[in-house]
Amino acid sequence: MNKTLSFLLLSGLVPLHAQNLLDPLVVTAERVASPLSETAYSASILDADFMRDNSRRSLPDALQYTPGVLVQKTAYGQGSPFIRGFTGRQNLLLVDGVRINNSTFRSGPVQYWNTIDPLAVDHLELIKSQGSVLYGSDAIGGTLNAFGKASKFREQTAGQTYLGGAASYEFRSNGQGSHIGRLETDTGIGGKFGILLGVSAKDYGDIKDSALGRMRNTGYPEQDLDVRLDWALTPESTLTLAHYQVDQDDVSRWHRTLNNHGWFEDGHVVAPGKWTADTFNQEHSLTYLRYAGENPRADAAIGRWSATLSYQTVGDSEFQNRLPDPAAGSRPIRGSSIDTETLGVDLMLESKLGPGALVYGLDYYHDKVDSSGYQTNLANTNRRESLPIGDDSAYDLLGVYAQYIWKPLEPLEITGGGRYTYAQATVGRYYNSSNVEQPGQTQDWDAVVGSLRALYHLTPCWSLYGGMSQAFRAPNLDDLSGNATARAGNDSLGSATIDPEKFLTYELGVRRSTGNLSASLAAFYTDAKDLIVGVPISNGSSTTVATNASAGYVYGFELEGAWRIHPQWTLSGFAAWQDGRTQTPAYICGPVQDKPNTRNLPLTGSLALRWTSASQKFWVEGRVMAADTEDRITAADQAADNQRIPTGGTPGYVVASLRAGWQVNEHLDFTAGLENLTNEDYRSHGSGQNEPGLGGILGARVRW
Repeated sequence: MNKTLSFLLLSGLVPLHAQNLLDPLVVTAERVASPLSETAYSASILDADFMRDNSRRSLPDALQYTPGVLVQKTAYGQGSPFIRGFTGRQNLLLVDGVRINNSTFRSGPVQYWNTIDPLAVDHLELIKSQGSVLYGSDAIGGTLNAFGKASKFREQTAGQTYLGGAASYEFRSNGQGSHIGRLETDTGIGGKFGILLGVSAKDYGDIKDSALGRMRNTGYPEQDLDVRLDWALTPESTLTLAHYQVDQDDVSRWHRTLNNHGWFEDGHVVAPGKWTADTFNQEHSLTYLRYAGENPRADAAIGRWSATLSYQTVGDSEFQNRLPDPAAGSRPIRGSSIDTETLGVDLMLESKLGPGALVYGLDYYHDKVDSSGYQTNLANTNRRESLPIGDDSAYDLLGVYAQYIWKPLEPLEITGGGRYTYAQATVGRYYNSSNVEQPGQTQDWDAVVGSLRALYHLTPCWSLYGGMSQAFRAPNLDDLSGNATARAGNDSLGSATIDPEKFLTYELGVRRSTGNLSASLAAFYTDAKDLIVGVPISNGSSTTVATNASAGYVYGFELEGAWRIHPQWTLSGFAAWQDGRTQTPAYICGPVQDKPNTRNLPLTGSLALRWTSASQKFWVEGRVMAADTEDRITAADQAADNQRIPTGGTPGYVVASLRAGWQVNEHLDFTAGLENLTNEDYRSHGSGQNEPGLGGILGARVRW
């Protein structure tokens, strides 16, 4: 048994990971604020202090210590979590409850989750294998809700003007070094209104690994802005206007470029890149207006409500220079751009009904999509149009839902719900697999999904939860008309003859919570039908077309907990493992292959020991993170993605880190960390780059 596997099995015997020993409130699971111990869901809550103490650089990075999540990184600026075996458009991302997923999301690992600024986030709520009833299409592996920072006007002295804020800076020494800064201010009148303004500036340098050295062009710049106004219309209701904006430039898909010289580790080999350049510019903005509140009367017909109008823009552009790759053909210089505008409406109501509570509402999102693209030679004398997605397209997603929370007995709570969804895609002009321009067309689908969950308190400390939940994903514009480059340079095309994907998840969990110990064990099984996957158009072809020709499953186990050994010492950690297979034709009309999923989560775990001084001014934490070798992949799938997945699979690793903090006073604090103490040469399974080697992190924050 290798050292990685030994560590992981040992970690599973210890009371394991949780962010803290409290019982945090969860809103996303039921759209009702409930303590985690009172919900029939597997959930993880991560707050801003946890992300700062653990030096989480991006939103995907924040989930690294969450059981059941594999944080894949195609590039340093393009992380894509695999949650219970699913990633990209098969997970749902929300910001303050507003849907971020849109109809242009590509399949597989994508960059969209990296376009949320974690420095503007107050806390994250991840609900695993759930969300389709309350939030609609795409909520399969899980639903992540990122709650932005808000003004604290209701916590201030009523009627008095207040002013506060913070300035923070973080330096990362690895490679070229990175500089991350944040300035925010909060002002208003206590009890009446508050305004929070935040600006983040980031200059990520190239990272360095002990085997590869400096990974050139992995760094990139980023500028972020967030503004939020909260106004108390009444003591029980609030009008909120918020705006978030992220701008990232020159994010390189490093694994495809000549800067990737390949990687050799313990007999596992990754192929080098072939292109001169493959860079992305990524922009995202979200603005919303929300009126929310509650009626204090016990007999009110509507006890709680929230109405939201949102507007989003996404700019996603890519430039490729495929030279000197000899397979690039006569048009190696390529560019593409997708601009999306999304208008959203969301209405949520809660009413007391009989012995329980009914949560119900509707949501509607409309995407307007424009795209452009070209392919040309070096002299620009052989240029042709190449659209990444149907140009001048539109997509509508309408949902109506209801969920009833019933407590027939004191220790038992049953939650059941359903949703009806209607989706319509109006595809503008696009090109088929023969590069023949196609006229616009309109298609529509509808779906009904349900969920039935239960929570039973065995004792005041022990509870059992579980249930069945359906999920679905309606075909989007990329499924229908996409024309992208996937894996190690293969062409991936959409198809106009596809139907929604369907999923059914079974889950069973047990949870223990006391003043000094919290622990949980969960098992799940997800059955998938009509999966939309790219299938080669012929035997041996590198061009794939989207089809519903796949079915499969994924199942796994997750153990986590925390144990306060002593008032100043806490031990925490987790262990998780997944397995899954899919049945997919080897090529169109070809034989069906039963094969493992390409990115199963290997046995993965972490242990952390934290000491906090009696004065609460100092803390020190040591952590060990490990993963076993992941070799459950076919040789053909590995060869098709050989710049990200090594031959024979991805080697396992054990990585140690040490972090500390000093609260000088109420206005000043410092953090420090040493990551990858042994300078381990490793990468997360399926990623396009290695993780940074040994590096120091220094942070300082001033508050007023």
